[in-house]
Amino acid sequence: MTSDLIRRVYEHKQKIVKGFTAKHDVNKLGYFEEHQDIVSAITREKVIKGGSRRAKIELIENKNPNWDDLYEKIM
Repeated sequence: MTSDLIRRVYEHKQKIVKGFTAKHDVNKLGYFEEHQDIVSAITREKVIKGGSRRAKIELIENKNPNWDDLYEKIM
């Protein structure tokens, strides 16, 4: 969850942020959601993180079947 998605994705692409994305060389934005308030965003993030890997893959593939990098689209 972030209030500045462009900055956050840039940080991950540049490996500024240590963690999963740097460790596993993840550098594409495959999925994102926008929410009107922080409470709904955090609630939704917890639901997604608590789901199965299969559910997460299906979520991505329903909105982004080619697994395109969506970073350019949000710029």
